[in-house]
Amino acid sequence: MSHPKTREERIAHLKEEVKKRVLILDGAMGTMIQRYKLGEADYRGERFKDHGSDVKGNNELISLVQPDILRDIHLQYYRAGADIAETNTFGATRIAQADYHMEDLAYEMNVASARIAREAADICEKEEPGRVCYVAGVLGPTNRTASISPDVNDPGFRNVDFDKLYVAYQEATRGLIEGGADIILVETIFDTLNAKAALYAVEDVFEQDGIELPIMISGTITDMSGRLLSGQTPEAFWNSVRHVEPFSIGLNCALGAKEMRQHIDTLSRVTDTLVSAHPNAGLPNEMGEYDESPEQMSRLVGEFVSSGLVNVLGGCCGTTPDHIRAIAQAAKGGKPREVPQIERRMRLSGLEPFAAD
Repeated sequence: MSHPKTREERIAHLKEEVKKRVLILDGAMGTMIQRYKLGEADYRGERFKDHGSDVKGNNELISLVQPDILRDIHLQYYRAGADIAETNTFGATRIAQADYHMEDLAYEMNVASARIAREAADICEKEEPGRVCYVAGVLGPTNRTASISPDVNDPGFRNVDFDKLYVAYQEATRGLIEGGADIILVETIFDTLNAKAALYAVEDVFEQDGIELPIMISGTITDMSGRLLSGQTPEAFWNSVRHVEPFSIGLNCALGAKEMRQHIDTLSRVTDTLVSAHPNAGLPNEMGEYDESPEQMSRLVGEFVSSGLVNVLGGCCGTTPDHIRAIAQAAKGGKPREVPQIERRMRLSGLEPFAAD
């Protein structure tokens, strides 16, 4: 295949390339932004200098006020060996941006973030002729949960519902597509109902707008219980979203590679699609920081590759370009997981998976 020039050609290339090797996803965005030690004025820029509420910490705003910083972060990850860059859109929905009174910027944030990631990808492709870099448009979980009440005294209360999530995710998806994303990544899923709203929105956008991109899905096991926050085991979670026929299913965040390994093993055995993993750089210390070195982490995730568990590998909280460089080296030459043939049965899910005889 000649070097892909269009999004459709990149997607076709992606689907062929993942058969040959383990693809590398980038690392943490927040960790990298923190390195720039930005203050309130840096987040505001000239455009938002008179905004009525504090915006420091609104990392999605970086795409609008500090695009050069965001482009540089993507370039560092691509140059470290990442094949796929995640857009800086984890909280770029109307729901999440309400905390900063910036709901009306959600669409623009998604467009700008995807466009900046694509610019970085194009730069790296010119630096290394023949290389293809992909952009994954991120849909984060929002800061609300449709399955659980935030009020312990009112178990039936919800501060968001499926329809509101659906509308917010539709808007974000369209922004990511306009900005040039090659993939839609629904990630850090702690509530399966939120994820189902996102997936429903994405599929509707594809149908309504006459476009279809690969969908990556990544849940998060929130603690040592081995379950999502909303209660599902990894296999039950897969049963809940498998109807989308995603490009990949996987896990990210909350756990380090050591703690995540058993859950990736489970997904590898029960899923008939690609498997991804992007764990944290270990578990946080008492200061909330991540101490696992690139060498330590690469040894752990390198075993994921040698055991045939994964097709896509990257990093989450605490990971840096140095971590991704070490992970890429550990995965180099390793065989990607072979997608198994799974027995055809009716498979349902509550908190636990159920397969009919």
